[in-house]
Amino acid sequence: QGIGRPSVYHAVVVIFLEFFAWGLLTTPMLTVLHETFPHHTFLMNGLIQGVKGFLSFLSAPLIGALSDAWGRKSFLLLTVFFTCVPIPLMRISPWWYFAMISVSGVFSVTFSVIFAYVADVTQEHERTTAYGLVSATFAASLVTSPAIGAYLSASYGDSLVVLVASLVAVVDICFILLAVPESLPEKIRPASWGSSISWEQADPFASLKKVRKDPTVLPICITVLLSYLPEAGQYSSFFLYLRQIIGFGSASIAAFIAVVGILSIVAQTVFLSILMRSIGNKNTVLLGLGFQIFQLAWYGFGSQSWMMWAAGAVAAMSSITFPAISALVSRNAEADQQGVVQGIITGVRGLCNGLGPALYGFIFFLFHVELNELLPDNTSEKETEQNPTIIPGPPFLIGACIVLLAFLVALFIPENSKASSTKKHSNSISSSLSNNQDQSNEEDIEPLLQDSSV
Repeated sequence: QGIGRPSVYHAVVVIFLEFFAWGLLTTPMLTVLHETFPHHTFLMNGLIQGVKGFLSFLSAPLIGALSDAWGRKSFLLLTVFFTCVPIPLMRISPWWYFAMISVSGVFSVTFSVIFAYVADVTQEHERTTAYGLVSATFAASLVTSPAIGAYLSASYGDSLVVLVASLVAVVDICFILLAVPESLPEKIRPASWGSSISWEQADPFASLKKVRKDPTVLPICITVLLSYLPEAGQYSSFFLYLRQIIGFGSASIAAFIAVVGILSIVAQTVFLSILMRSIGNKNTVLLGLGFQIFQLAWYGFGSQSWMMWAAGAVAAMSSITFPAISALVSRNAEADQQGVVQGIITGVRGLCNGLGPALYGFIFFLFHVELNELLPDNTSEKETEQNPTIIPGPPFLIGACIVLLAFLVALFIPENSKASSTKKHSNSISSSLSNNQDQSNEEDIEPLLQDSSV
């Protein structure tokens, strides 16, 4: 089944189409969110994304273990389908739309399955570049889609945008069904379905407990937790923040996403490879965390639009962190454990996708940052600064402090533990990971989108 041999490019197309569909909805999402929750908008947005992320965390181990046993293709289909199910509901029923976004968190783990797929089809020395390509594709999908969505929304209305996004999602599902081949070798799969799955493997908290036994995976998980917590919170509310506090219009927001996306592509393809070769895997992670601290602090103190643009350029460089961490973790796993390993990391990211938006929403609420009315596109920055009760910086400044802790923890990550250490250490890692098969995401993303719409 599928077209050709499994390759990184199959994964790239799946990620591109999924997040292109969600990127189209960036402008309509701001309007629908405010119309549905006119009071405490930031707080409600944080709670919705929080429920979704927490459900992703809970479902991570089971989906991770099942994909290691039954193959990647069926779980790619499952995760993409349920992640995109809420899209057409935006125009049908906003309440059902937000309800389905929350519930879809159970399956919003596309990135982890994709990273496991990539690990199946690449050699260890190729994975850093491959992970960078996947992350860059995620950024590329958001370069043009918000601008296209904003144009279609202004010219033809939100209904057409939702229709186009739904069609793109259908194309992605059809692509997985017809074109994506299975990447997991037949010899790695168990003889009978479910023979290698236990309830213990489906327990996310049990897997987190066992992570502490591994001297490499433990500091990596803590680093991911502390670095992605503010990132998830930022993704959930930043465009609302730009619109309400800084005074960006729909066109400016789309342009901002495009510029940061292009710079992220360059960072994750060109600079990531150069940095990995020149300063090593661990130092690349540290550099990415340093850029993230600088970026969040700049967002926190910035009060003018040019400051947001400059901080966005720094944010693009901080995007090298996650592919570098994914490559570092994959070196500690055997061929039949890649889904488990990526699941540990993306499971932690799923937890952050729940806690981060809720944290930021609460802080915005605490400092009385509200969307009293949706600002028109031509609102100037000076007009947005007249409200003396608004103190916009604290969520980002608190995030910068949390990432600083992640940087300090990352200093203790052993470098090249599998590549340069003894076979005994390699086997101990493999054994530890095999006892807690667990996988998920975000998106991401996720992803950025934590597998939800930015």
